Amino acid sequence: MNEQRKDILDMLAEGKITAEEAEQLITALERDQPPAASSLDARPKGKAKYLRVMVDTLENGEPGRVNVRVPLQLLRAGVRLAALIPAQALGQANAELNKSGVPFDLTQLKPEQLEALVEHLDEMTVEVDQPDAKVRVFCE
Repeated sequence: MNEQRKDILDMLAEGKITAEEAEQLITALERDQPPAASSLDARPKGKAKYLRVMVDTLENGEPGRVNVRVPLQLLRAGVRLAALIPAQALGQANAELNKSGVPFDLTQLKPEQLEALVEHLDEMTVEVDQPDAKVRVFCE
């Protein structure tokens, strides 16, 4: 029980307020409270709006945290814009990605594929637990 709720109930017990006033105060208190952190299973179903990547690490005894929330509209717009990039530029971008250790082919990226990926991500959560790191990827 939180402190404010306890104070309201104490005032009711001491006769300082009526039961109706206590109920109104508790209702107002609940309305002003931010929603509790809910599990992914409890989130309402609907079209996902964000891709979320959360990483918690422990490196050299120091905790680290990455929490990225990317609007899916930004991803969709990026895929549509990639279709406008000349093939030669995409080839150069792919070469640079490969050189950096990212084996990703931008020429194969299609808007339909992104929508299918988003639909599948909406239905799943990827969690990786290691002794020194936890990674979660999901849509919300």
